Amino acid sequence: MADTVIPTIRVSERAILDHWVEAFGLEATAVYGEGDVVEHAQLRRGDGWVMAGTPREDDLGKAPGSAALYWVLDRDQDVDAVHARAVAAGATSLRAPEDQDYGGRGCTLADRDGNLWSFGSYRP
Repeated sequence: MADTVIPTIRVSERAILDHWVEAFGLEATAVYGEGDVVEHAQLRRGDGWVMAGTPREDDLGKAPGSAALYWVLDRDQDVDAVHARAVAAGATSLRAPEDQDYGGRGCTLADRDGNLWSFGSYRP
């Protein structure tokens, strides 16, 4: 089995997970915790995963709004569709979909906590 990296993001409240589902098309596969506290959450889109939780005392400075992710999409058209969906769901567009000099098409958005979500067809 190949190595895999799964980013972990701190969120301010459980509602941010719902925002990710609506805005970015993620699927919540597991969410643990009570009320606004998220002990552990797993979300996916295609073959990509992200884990999340609300801040803990032992986080050593990790805070909501401090993450930046790049999500690889299959086609240039997917970038435009994800961007439109995210903006309609309340995400802030920081960079509209555009063709990149190094290949592919990409965009960048911020979720309601300020985390940066870039989506693109460029595959490193």
